[in-house]
Amino acid sequence: MTIEPSDAGAWIRRAVPSDAAALVRLRALMLEAMGLPVGAADAPWRSAALDWFDERLARTDEFAAFVAEDPGLGVVSSAVGICDRHAPGPLNLSGVHGHVFNVSTDPRRRGLGHARACLDALLDWFATGTGARVIGLNATGDGLGLYRSLGFTAPRHPALQLRLTQEEPEG
Repeated sequence: MTIEPSDAGAWIRRAVPSDAAALVRLRALMLEAMGLPVGAADAPWRSAALDWFDERLARTDEFAAFVAEDPGLGVVSSAVGICDRHAPGPLNLSGVHGHVFNVSTDPRRRGLGHARACLDALLDWFATGTGARVIGLNATGDGLGLYRSLGFTAPRHPALQLRLTQEEPEG
């Protein structure tokens, strides 16, 4: 699926497996902007993320990534989504929930509407290509205005999180 070029001249399209490295690069930019240490280009998480994206991009019924491709810089923005199956409920008979993540834009192309265009394409995929009727995301302060403008609101019940520590195996 290719969409007409955005007002800033980038093409918005669905990512393919050959875009996995670009998705990892944009993820590193996003994590770094969030204050997380991402390490060097050979950090182990990057290889694991590359394999993960490569595998998921083949699962077109439950995973999608949309990218903005700039004529001079290549892939400069992304919005990624995944479906998760929950038990059906009265407001969501399919039980399918969507989750948006990895919304990121290269600093050289920020403020041009690429993230919005990628996210619009992703939300259209959720609406027409999946059974998801609940879409969640975790927002940074920089992205809050964009997400609210697209209709995202705080959930009625707050999300909580528990981080388990991973112990090294003995031996």
